[in-house]
Amino acid sequence: MKNGTIRSKRPYPSPNPHVRLSEIVYWSEGLRVKGMLAEPKKKGSNSGILYLRGGIQSIGMVRPARIAQFAAQGFVVFAPYYRGNRGGEGRDEFAGEDRWDAVHAVDVLKKFSNGNVHLLAFSRGGIMALWTAILRQDITSVVTWAGVTDTVLTYKERPDMRRMMKRLYGGTPNTALTQFEERNPLLRIEENTAPVLIIHGLLDDNVSPGQAHLLEEALKLKDQPHETWYFPDYTHFFPPVANWKTVKAVCLWMREKEK
Repeated sequence: MKNGTIRSKRPYPSPNPHVRLSEIVYWSEGLRVKGMLAEPKKKGSNSGILYLRGGIQSIGMVRPARIAQFAAQGFVVFAPYYRGNRGGEGRDEFAGEDRWDAVHAVDVLKKFSNGNVHLLAFSRGGIMALWTAILRQDITSVVTWAGVTDTVLTYKERPDMRRMMKRLYGGTPNTALTQFEERNPLLRIEENTAPVLIIHGLLDDNVSPGQAHLLEEALKLKDQPHETWYFPDYTHFFPPVANWKTVKAVCLWMREKEK
């Protein structure tokens, strides 16, 4: 089946009365991959947000309430679970071949939105978003919030993730550097054509601010349009009020990029 083709769509309980949720199965590189779609019930010409989750497997799984937040702001949101999750075929490779699940999810999103596609990534999703923007030329904007950009730095910073990364990458940065570098979008960042917004809490010890600084420096080096919102008092997870304010500010920023 053609990549991005929808195999099935079924209703999913929504936490927001103004947002309709569905679970979708779509084709990605010959695999059936699942994701969640959030559509505003109010009719209109809606731009699309591809929400790229963090974590791996059940950790960081797509939350209906989270994507409904953005749909309530007037966007159609599609959030792929990535292969190997929630009954999807294949194996989650933490930014390996599973990056194509994000790339092809854009085609799913376009079936329900007006053509503008914004990438909104959290944590591990950051690296997925950057690869999607590199591998496609039809992205309106990229927002990476507490986003991973370099897997070698992740390996160094997160001892608790090393066992998983060694299993998926076939070794450490010393013994399997090629596998780490193949996942590094900064080495091909000049192929991105979309403006980038970097959001990061400077007290984040899940994904260090150093990850954001690496991306910022790479974008500066290639003279690519970007903006940074650094928050000195916040960790990986923003307090509820600050989170809500940031959600609304991000939506305004995205709409400005459509002009």
